[in-house]
Amino acid sequence: MKILCDVHISFKVSKFLNSLKIEAIHINEILEKWNTKDDDICNYADENNFIVLTKDSDFKNSFLIQNTPNKLIGNISTSQLIEVLQKT
Repeated sequence: MKILCDVHISFKVSKFLNSLKIEAIHINEILEKWNTKDDDICNYADENNFIVLTKDSDFKNSFLIQNTPNKLIGNISTSQLIEVLQKT
């Protein structure tokens, strides 16, 4: 599993995922960092087989209408995400 964390996702989440041996990178570490456009994030995720983790509803719309990104986890709080992942 490979996860790309969007700008509104805490770095704490990507560090936690990495501690679980899940490959996770934060958008602020690649591309144009916090200035990266949503389309570029989707393209990068799709080309590199990442799941986009976001709180941004624009990605949900893009996922449903344009089928990109290919994989999406959205609108989940940091604590909920950590709780779910600790159970897996």
